[in-house]
Amino acid sequence: MLAMVLRLMLGVTFIVASVNKIGEPEKFATIIYGYYLFPGWLINLSAIVVPFVELVAGVALVAGVYPRSALVIINALLFVFIGAIAINLVRGHQFDCGCFSLAASDTVESAVWLLVRDLGLLFCGAYLWFKSSPVA
Repeated sequence: MLAMVLRLMLGVTFIVASVNKIGEPEKFATIIYGYYLFPGWLINLSAIVVPFVELVAGVALVAGVYPRSALVIINALLFVFIGAIAINLVRGHQFDCGCFSLAASDTVESAVWLLVRDLGLLFCGAYLWFKSSPVA
């Protein structure tokens, strides 16, 4: 029961997070640029591809289609998000997450909250990974 709730929560989170990014890739590209971590050639490509990867992985997790593969993708994305947030926090750089909204939210407190939230989501993803059985 807990695994099902966590699977739905994690999948829906990634589905919802992808919606604004898919609709406004130019704003998402600006947000990615604001992290000052990625080379220029990768920013536009990421702004277009990452939201669709989030959407497909979220739908797969909710639908139970290749759930372990969806968990690998979601956990990898969370790992990258956590790294990007942590690096910018350590630098003291203010940035906009772009997680669920493309509106600005660039305070240190919101960045710390993002880090805690993403660590919690990664914990849920890891729990689901170890709780699920591999398909033979």
